[in-house]
Formats: sequence, C-alpha cells, structure tokens
Amino acid sequence: MTINRRKLGIGAAGALVAASILPRPAIAQSQPIRIGWLVALTGPISASAAGHHRGTILGAETINAAGGVKGRRIEIVTQDTQGDPSKAVGGAQRMIADKVDALWGPTSSGESLAITALVAKAKMPNIHPCVIDSLIEPLRYPNAFRSAPSNAQWDEAVRHYCRSVLKTKRVALFGDTSAYGVNAVNDSARSFVTDGMEIADKASIDPTQTDLLADLRRARESGAEAVVLWSNSVGLVSRLLNARAAVSWDVSVVGHPTLSSGAIGPQLAKLANWENVFALGFRSSSHHGAGRTLPPRSQEFLQRFRDRVPLNDTLLWWVTCGFDAVSLIAEAAGNAGSAPSEIIGYWNTLKKRPGYFGEYSFSPNDHDGYNVKDVVMSVANSGRDGTFDLAPGYG
Repeated sequence: MTINRRKLGIGAAGALVAASILPRPAIAQSQPIRIGWLVALTGPISASAAGHHRGTILGAETINAAGGVKGRRIEIVTQDTQGDPSKAVGGAQRMIADKVDALWGPTSSGESLAITALVAKAKMPNIHPCVIDSLIEPLRYPNAFRSAPSNAQWDEAVRHYCRSVLKTKRVALFGDTSAYGVNAVNDSARSFVTDGMEIADKASIDPTQTDLLADLRRARESGAEAVVLWSNSVGLVSRLLNARAAVSWDVSVVGHPTLSSGAIGPQLAKLANWENVFALGFRSSSHHGAGRTLPPRSQEFLQRFRDRVPLNDTLLWWVTCGFDAVSLIAEAAGNAGSAPSEIIGYWNTLKKRPGYFGEYSFSPNDHDGYNVKDVVMSVANSGRDGTFDLAPGYG
C-alpha cells in the first residue's frame, strides 16, 4: 500500500474548498484527514482510473496548499486494485483496519460490487463514481454515495440518442466480461426493448480478446443499425473500432465514456476509424456554441490547472470527478467532523452543491447525487484538453 503525502503548492484555488469549511471547536489539529483511495492504477481498466487519480492528488494538494482543513492536512492512502475485485476487497479490508476517515472509489462497478457490503458493515463513509444501479441503496448501504450518474441515467441518454437522433430501431449491444459489462448489457437490453427497439445482437467480450472481426460481422449480418458498447477497456474499444473499419461497416458506435478516451488514438490503425462514434459525456466538459466555449467553472478549472495536470490522454470529467470527491470529504470533515456518522450526516444535507464535475444533492433517502440534466452525448474524437463537442442533435 502506497501513501501519497505530496506537498506541491497549487495556489489560490485551494480557497475554493477552504472557504466552504466553517469554524468548529478545535479537533486534533495535528491529525490529517485520511482518505482511502481504491484505484486501478494498472491493468486493463486503468485509463479512467488514471484520470480520477490525477484529480484526486490535485484536490489534496490544492487543499493542503491553502492550509488544509482548519490546519489538518489531507492524506491520500492509495491502493492499486489492478481492476481485480479480489484485490479491491483486500484493499478495502486494509483501509478499514487502518481506520481511514472515508473511502473514495473504486472507480469500476465490478470492484465496487465486491466491497459494498463489506464497507457498509464497517460503517465507513464511501463515495464513488460507479454506475451499476444496485450499488446505491440507502436503506441497505447508508454509508455509500454516488458522485456520478447511475447506469440508468447513462442508459437513458444512449437510448434517447439512438432513438431520437440516429433514428435506429435495431441495435447490437456489446460489453466486456467484467461484472459491470455484463450487468450493463443486460440492463440496457431490457431498457431498449421496453422503449420499443429491437436487440439485433448481444455479446459479452473478454477485454483481452485480440480479434473482433467475427463479432462485428455477426452484428452487421444481424441488421443492427447502431452498435452500443458498454466497457471501460481502452484496448477493447480500440480493437472494436479497428474491426469495424476492417469489415467496411460505417455503423454508428454509441456508449461508454471510454469511447472518447485520449488513449484510444494511438491504438487505432487509422484515426479515421474514430469517426461516427458518440460517447457519453457531460455538460461540464462539453463545448457549447460555435466558439467552443465551456461552462464558466470548467473554464476556470482549466485556467488554474492546465499546466499541472496532463489532459491530452484522459478526460476532463475523470479529473474533476476525483477533485470533487476529495473536496466533498474534506468539506464534510471540516463542517461536521471526521466520525463516520458526521461525514455521512453532512453529505445527507447537501443541496445543489457546486463542483467542477457537476452539482451534487443528497438526502437520507437518495444517495444518487449527480444531476441527470448534465448527462449528454459527445463527439468521441473531438477531444481537446479532455473536453468535447456536443454530439449532433443537442442545442
């Protein structure tokens, strides 16, 4: 287990968080606020985790540079899970034994499924961006909060785009063989059918599978008018796009945000293979209008941190999601205290709390904090500094 205690100053941006933390009676000023961070820094799903990690470290450094939380520094305790649910369980057990103040992550649903009950039993505050709907059940898991959309929200955005913009009636559904990929494909299939569309083909593909030609030919022969992909494996995404070109099929590919990862380009046989691809995105990282302008808070983030955090090979929302998670934990500890019940209780009071990724609202009965209106589709190959053009069909 690696403990990151970086002290790099980031400047005045730390005031963004520090200003929201109200004075309280003195509490163990010398003790840091310790955040357990479960993240797949290596392995087949490390692309998104790397972006989250950059934002997590940046968030901690920013708060510490502004003097910490009432003098208490943020300490990030990092465990590389390698995308393996069993390693995530081991990491969570170590975090619980180590008595961290709150747990951030994991960033993949398969890993989160493996640890959710364990962390709930320990009553440890846990915030994560994992999308599988069943991960958030306030009665069963009162400690677990989601800081990103649920899979149902993602699925609705994809279905709307296929139905209303692409005008498709038959889709091929692909996912990887992770717990997330299998669940996402099955849930998506039910939703498409309920919405009046047909599933022409459906498959779960091993993310290490090298040859996808047979899968693409089968989907084409099924009469699919669009391919919907649920996977956060950059390798699988790249091979699928190369295979689509190899079978000369210019079908639209729609789905997971990883479709727009900057790490995809170098793995493509030709950059043209990235055309006609639409990835889930967010208004906070989408260009609006002919001037390619971002929302003000996102523009502020880029202006402050562009030189500190590489964005050419990642997504801005992955970075800002990590930054916001650290800020939410620090704010709770500063306003309410570091006890598990105090952090959980504070999060349950948040209403339209602004962040760089989005705004967050929680209550005791609703731990899905992200605003669904901020979920959009992006042109996958339009990335610049991890931001994207809105897909055709959006105002």
